[in-house]
Amino acid sequence: MILSGAAYTRVTGMLRTFEIVDQTIVERGYEAGLPDQATLASATWLDAHDPSAEEREALAGFLAVELPDGDDVDSIESSARYFVDAAGIHVHSLFLAQSEGRHRTQTVAFILQKERLLSIRGGDLADFRLLRIRARRHQVEAESAASLLATLFDQKVENLADTVEDLHHRLEKVSHLVLEDEEADLEDAIDQLAQLEDSNGKIRLCLMDTQRSLSFLLGHLPTTSVAASTARECLHDLETLMSHVAFLFDKINFLMDSTQGFINIEQNQIIKIFSIAAVVFLPPTLIASIYGMNFEHMPELALTYGYPIALVAMVLAGIAPYAYFKYKNWL
Repeated sequence: MILSGAAYTRVTGMLRTFEIVDQTIVERGYEAGLPDQATLASATWLDAHDPSAEEREALAGFLAVELPDGDDVDSIESSARYFVDAAGIHVHSLFLAQSEGRHRTQTVAFILQKERLLSIRGGDLADFRLLRIRARRHQVEAESAASLLATLFDQKVENLADTVEDLHHRLEKVSHLVLEDEEADLEDAIDQLAQLEDSNGKIRLCLMDTQRSLSFLLGHLPTTSVAASTARECLHDLETLMSHVAFLFDKINFLMDSTQGFINIEQNQIIKIFSIAAVVFLPPTLIASIYGMNFEHMPELALTYGYPIALVAMVLAGIAPYAYFKYKNWL
């Protein structure tokens, strides 16, 4: 009997089993505890999501392989991420995840055997969640474990494409904010651009890693197989996405430079106002300073209209530089 994810209860770990029935992936449920040998033997895909120590031991004993630990999964050396041994084809690939509004990368370890696929991961990923939902609706076709792995990567590429599209829409909003909104908060725009740049960088990292993973798989799959055909289509889509990501990277840098330029212009305008104000008030201040000196013999002090003449002189001395600046279009 085929059970959905809500039809049974798990108490240890997150180990899901899937089988190929009539070239369609279906999820198999089992009672609480560890799956028995028959369940493991019939599974085409074993998805170990943060497995417990007991589940890791059961899988290692059943598959006769040593499961990679956290350090092995996260290793960035090519020799450690892609290799073939007696246990099968090993691929450690980066997947995109999101938490608290920010993107991050999560490494998933795959072990591809002739009749079975094992995936080991530490976090909940949208790619696996969506594929599981599609599998429950009998929408995932696969003829072998290899074609299932290729389908997983195809799902990953589709999600990355959707994320790139969403990133593009968010960037368009920031672009309008920076280039067209005169009342925009430019410091907030810089924060948004920094987040977009960080997400774009992680997307690019996932795309490059997926290219390497698929290229490695193609070297170990029959060229005429469905899995190889799906992998080649994914590589073609990745090339398109890489060019789009490069465009977004350039646009983010352009908007960042523009935002910083606008901030500098605003700051320069403020400094310019203070500089002009200082120049405008300098001549009146000079006149006031001269006639504020306490010398006994100053001829102007005896003038009947000396005080109003000094005031008029100060006003004219202030108006003259202001009029000159306006004439030069410096204001």
